[in-house]
Amino acid sequence: MPGARLSLEDREQISRGLATGCSLSEIARRLGRPTSTISREVNRNGGPPHYRAVGAQRATRRRARRPKVRKLVADPKLARWVAYKLKRRWSPQQIAAYLRQRYAEPHKRVSHETIYQCLYLQGRGGLRAELRKALRTGRAQRRSRDHERKTPTRIGDMVLISERPAEIEDRAVPGHWEGDLIIGKNSKSQVGTLVERSTRFVMLVRLPHDRSAHTVRKAIARKITHLPQALKRSLTWDQGTEMAEHVRFTVATGVPVYFCDPRSPWQRGTNENTNGLLRQYMPKGMDLSALSNYQLNRIADELNTRPRQTLGWMTPAQKFAQLVASAP
Repeated sequence: MPGARLSLEDREQISRGLATGCSLSEIARRLGRPTSTISREVNRNGGPPHYRAVGAQRATRRRARRPKVRKLVADPKLARWVAYKLKRRWSPQQIAAYLRQRYAEPHKRVSHETIYQCLYLQGRGGLRAELRKALRTGRAQRRSRDHERKTPTRIGDMVLISERPAEIEDRAVPGHWEGDLIIGKNSKSQVGTLVERSTRFVMLVRLPHDRSAHTVRKAIARKITHLPQALKRSLTWDQGTEMAEHVRFTVATGVPVYFCDPRSPWQRGTNENTNGLLRQYMPKGMDLSALSNYQLNRIADELNTRPRQTLGWMTPAQKFAQLVASAP
């Protein structure tokens, strides 16, 4: 069985075959190689009239030398643009997809594999320092959060997620939201998160002092009241006591609240994923009460202006703007 790469002896047989007028398919049959392999070898080394075994061997060694100059090192302008997007917490896949959509010229594009190679291996081109920010979680595996979950307290008059209308499940109708709290340092600070299911549009709610049911109800209602009527249809929450005043919330906003089953975060999958992204900005151990409304809006804006594969590489802001423009 021949090796994966052509040897000098193989190249000498190719050279002799060409000199005696053999076809490429005949040479390939003699070597036990695909004809395409022989064709590429000959064409990349001068073609049939100029092919020489020693020259082809030297050229192959020259091409195989490492390290090669990577695209983001050879193109500092592109490297700076990629680094900027990484600072904006775009993933390498999002960056590559954006470039594919915007530019037809290959030299203006870069694959996400190339970006990762530069992040992990290159150490040049201004990308290595962005590695931790570019990664979603900063660790190889997610830890179980079961130890962090307390036994849920029964909330009066709850309507469970099993009673939620079917239209919410398939994301076809906009205006259905998922909500949760991100908890900060020593469990003494918090930020409210709201995510629209069909567009993944994010709104952040400042809760600097406490997360009592009264405070959360007023803050969430104030945030959601500014939406067009067609975009405030429902809210899904877990069974945390911060939503104990859900009946008063519904009366004030007209938005019904549905509660997930205990220990079932996947029932708010859109919100759980978004909270994971938000941890890039609000890591555990951070005092979230220090974040101003301006800072929270900046964070939400960065998430809302990232292209998403699930939206056909549109951004949540673009999809949400379409809905607002068409809302009565």
